[in-house]
Amino acid sequence: MAITPFHVTLWIELLAAGLGGLQGALFAAGARPRRIDVLGVVVIGLAVALGGSLLRDIVLDQPPVVVWRNWYLIVAAASAVLGMVLQPLLARAEWVITVLLDAVVMGLFGAIAASKALSLGVGEAGALIVGVVGAIGGGMLRDVILSLPFSFLHVGTLYAVAAAAGSGTFVLLAKLGTPVPIAGVACVAVTTLVRLAAVRFNWTFPEQFILRPRRPDTPQG
Repeated sequence: MAITPFHVTLWIELLAAGLGGLQGALFAAGARPRRIDVLGVVVIGLAVALGGSLLRDIVLDQPPVVVWRNWYLIVAAASAVLGMVLQPLLARAEWVITVLLDAVVMGLFGAIAASKALSLGVGEAGALIVGVVGAIGGGMLRDVILSLPFSFLHVGTLYAVAAAAGSGTFVLLAKLGTPVPIAGVACVAVTTLVRLAAVRFNWTFPEQFILRPRRPDTPQG
């Protein structure tokens, strides 16, 4: 049974945008070797805050909510500025910024994206994909702007796995009739726990290996 109509409390969506802007700006402000100026920090904060929602709506063929509603841009920009200001105070808490806060943001955007997909009649598998896109979309845009390899492709990050685990949990609970807020909390919790466990216990997928043809034996002279 699909969740209809789509309804996520505005403050939850703004919370996701605010945390995304904060995390993105903290990440950018800490990238000292790249010499990012104030405008660059704010832009990266906006990318993380709004990227997942933007890509989600593009995939779902919906008007991008971050463009049509002013509050998203206002909250994301204000949070990005706050993150830039706080970065010197949180310089020693890099793990919190790059892992914990990032995982929470992923879980929030994943839950919102999967919920919207289900409300539009998208099947379970499609909703799972949309949830993953919403979860990692902001990080993808951040990496593009900073010319970094995509984080979700790095060995040992399990970004996509954490996003899929959280979004999958949401879809499953929603289909079982669980209220959306409870399913959303579960999505955030699962995403965060999988991401933290991957870092703590060094969980990885095997790296690809290249099969090389055996060299023929050197003829004996």
